[in-house]
Amino acid sequence: MSLPEALAGEMYGYLTTVGRVTGKPHEIEIWFATQDNVLYFLSGAGDGADWVRNLRKSPSVGVRIGQRELSGSARVVAPESDEEALARQLLLAKYQPAYGGDLSQWGATALPVAVDLDRPERT
Repeated sequence: MSLPEALAGEMYGYLTTVGRVTGKPHEIEIWFATQDNVLYFLSGAGDGADWVRNLRKSPSVGVRIGQRELSGSARVVAPESDEEALARQLLLAKYQPAYGGDLSQWGATALPVAVDLDRPERT
């Protein structure tokens, strides 16, 4: 079973970054989507979000999804790239059907972030 298939039923991920000032772990609950060995997130607060500012300083992150503990290297997705379009499409396709409101503005303006996984699962 591929990583996207294994995580398909999970609605939330828990992303842990290293605090850029404190050096302490900082965990957030966040929506995610997967493609191959990459996790995608959208930051509604853009570059101003603490977690984005943290990963720009220290890109090594941890992610917990369901019973899986994952690790990888986070990066902001290049603007106007095919990957940016993919990240937006994947997240909107996953969350819009179950969401009570309209996510199109969020999907079009939020900052896409990718986590390139070190390996599919931490043992």
